[in-house]
Amino acid sequence: NWCCSTDRRMQSARLGPSPPRLLTEEEYRLQGEVETRKALEELRSYCRSPDFSAWTAVSRIQSPKRFADFVGGACHVTPKEVSVHEREYGLGGIFLEDQLFEEEEDEDDDSFDKNHMSYS
Repeated sequence: NWCCSTDRRMQSARLGPSPPRLLTEEEYRLQGEVETRKALEELRSYCRSPDFSAWTAVSRIQSPKRFADFVGGACHVTPKEVSVHEREYGLGGIFLEDQLFEEEEDEDDDSFDKNHMSYS
């Protein structure tokens, strides 16, 4: 048994570490939601701690009431912000369209340059 386990260790050392398993799109989305919730809770907890200088923070932010609501457990984004984000970055959003059209323009520019060079 000792010989076989040593042989297995030597083989795995030669092969190197196996590549990590990639997340599915659903796993990626879920992990993002879980980690965001966890980070927001940690932030709320810190904001409630004695180490946090509430007066300094409140004097620097635009909406102290919204901040207080967040520390009290309210959502960190408003429905209007969610709507704007979906309109810009969701499917069919402005950002996505800009990216698509930019790529098409770049491809058109490249083909013009190639054709122009071939005639020179």
